[in-house]
Amino acid sequence: MRNWEKTLSVLEALRERGQAAGHSWTLDTELLLPHQQQVNALENQGLVELADPEDRAELSALEGRPVRWAARLTPHGYDTITYGRSRPRAEPSPGGEGPRQLVELIPSQMAALRVFIGLADQLRVPPADGLAEQVRTASCDHGIKRWQLYLTQEQITSAAYGFWLHRMTGSAAEANRFGREYGVVYNPSPTPGTGPSAAVPVPTVLGRSRHGDSKA
Repeated sequence: MRNWEKTLSVLEALRERGQAAGHSWTLDTELLLPHQQQVNALENQGLVELADPEDRAELSALEGRPVRWAARLTPHGYDTITYGRSRPRAEPSPGGEGPRQLVELIPSQMAALRVFIGLADQLRVPPADGLAEQVRTASCDHGIKRWQLYLTQEQITSAAYGFWLHRMTGSAAEANRFGREYGVVYNPSPTPGTGPSAAVPVPTVLGRSRHGDSKA
């Protein structure tokens, strides 16, 4: 389960318990300590509100016992649940493109890809079909600060070409990292007119095992 999925799971639990209680609060007796700690972490993201002393005093009076901890969703938390149920999914198209692989990019790589797809109409070798849509619908796992895309092998090769262009105009770090983690780097073909198909595999020992996820 990815971090954003864990977050939604925690928010859903708070929503259900709060609705069942009738006062929107989830109390200390309803969540184990590790789950309470997960909720506490979501307060910093503005998704959860923790009960202050005055709130706890009111809840203690309602419960007839000391309430030492309570939490409830903020409006942002409710909206995150609502959006999470309908967020764009990076699904394979029905065109028989083959399996997709989970690709996780650091912010600078994602920025380079956005420039690449933004120039699609001006490039002689444009991005692969579907790559622009994958970039637009990508989600960010804020826990590990990575953008997550599900790409076909053709799109991975095209991304390698985009990183090669980025390398040629200033920074090699993004292309080098992509090569280490996904085993594909772009090398220009000496034959005129060839495109990203000239991307060549890097030995799998360089990082394939770290991202073996795939999506059919």
